[in-house]
Amino acid sequence: MEVELKYLVDSKERADAIFNDAYLFSIEEEETREKTFFKAAYFDTEDYILSKHDIAFRVRMEGDQLVAALKWRGKVEGGLHRREEINVPLDDPQSYIMPSPEIFAESEIGKEVIRLVGDSPLISLMEMGFLRSRFRVDTGNAIIEVALDMGDILTDRGNLPILELELELYSGEETELMALGDRLSKTYELLPFDQSKYLRGRKLLGIEKEGQ
Repeated sequence: MEVELKYLVDSKERADAIFNDAYLFSIEEEETREKTFFKAAYFDTEDYILSKHDIAFRVRMEGDQLVAALKWRGKVEGGLHRREEINVPLDDPQSYIMPSPEIFAESEIGKEVIRLVGDSPLISLMEMGFLRSRFRVDTGNAIIEVALDMGDILTDRGNLPILELELELYSGEETELMALGDRLSKTYELLPFDQSKYLRGRKLLGIEKEGQ
């Protein structure tokens, strides 16, 4: 289960201020601070069968590592995102262009995806490219990743900018996640954001069903 808070950030200057926040520095886990370029592609059938079942199929290059993911059963309220997620490391670069549902064959959700897709080819709906600046903090009762994403969502119907803060709960108390989100949102006047990057791209494409 992935649990995270999302906030819109209105400028690079504000993003830099958050990344260099003194309180976050004081609780930061050593040697976790990094900047990594992410490139992602999202796939579905021509008739959007996965979207109709609230399933997102993503293949993402995270630095030098290629990872496929499925996300499903998403719920969002007040910027708090909950969803089921599985990730599978990949070795074949061709999977970024033409992935197979068989990647996930060992999981129950993977078997469901294979059944839904059937013989239909998977097509790329959109791509994303963004720089993620991130580190982990230890509040005493929770480990949380602080990530700032800046880049673009790319579709056949135009592009959208990405500039957002994500706070993901790695372990511990969810109340700690909420408290940190409240502190940062008040300090930097951040607005909770209920839309995932994928949903924003889907809306731009005009896909009616709002999935993950």
